[in-house]
Amino acid sequence: MPASYRRRVFAAERRQRILELVRSSGAISLRELARQVETSEVTVRRDLRALAAQGLLDRHHGGAALPGGLSHEPTYSEKTHVASYAKAAIAELAAGLVADGDAIVVGAGTTTQAFASRLTRHSELTVVTNSLLVATGLAGARGVDVVMTGGTLRGAIHALVGGTTEHTLSSVRGTRAFISGNGLTAARGLSTPNLTVAGVDRALACAAREVVVLADHTKIGAEALLQTVAPEHIHHVVTDDASDPAELNALRELGITVHVAATAEYVS
Repeated sequence: MPASYRRRVFAAERRQRILELVRSSGAISLRELARQVETSEVTVRRDLRALAAQGLLDRHHGGAALPGGLSHEPTYSEKTHVASYAKAAIAELAAGLVADGDAIVVGAGTTTQAFASRLTRHSELTVVTNSLLVATGLAGARGVDVVMTGGTLRGAIHALVGGTTEHTLSSVRGTRAFISGNGLTAARGLSTPNLTVAGVDRALACAAREVVVLADHTKIGAEALLQTVAPEHIHHVVTDDASDPAELNALRELGITVHVAATAEYVS
């Protein structure tokens, strides 16, 4: 088999894998794509250019998204398999920002669910959440009181949304709100593609004195359609060591405390 033919076959297989990764996450960073397909960022950038020319994805700064990807909301099952090792490391580090006796607010998402699972060690802790999965994970914790917001169930993310949810949160004032999203940049802050989710995320952020964003490296540098929390209202960002250093420095320059979790022990 000629070497040129083998290269074309390998490139086709690699690009198909890239498309699968983009479709499963909605948006994904260049660095994560290179790690997943085990090649250089230069090669992935060239692949993205070719796939974008075919209309199969949209390129953006530092990564790629589905065509019209700013409006795509990945389902919970899709997001579960993306950067799970990073989410575990972020969850463990973020748990260190919680103290016994705190009253905190926790939003929906796979990273916040992993974070909540680390809270069972605390005592006299109150958790207000709109996430069914967060509430279920804490249901057996003796030292944790769980308060659910009420609202309309959004099955794709296993969370309560809508006016009732936002109204409940308007009467809450916790120490810190731990929330996630689909993208985080220094220029725009936290963002999400869904209107009802955006409204609840804004309410979650307003329900505490400080906002802590939990975002793995696939979210750093990415943007979704709707801004939920402006950068000036974010106090802490907890991410992992595969995140874009330039974007993290830009966040620090805004006065945001950036916590970087080491992922080595979580990679299987």
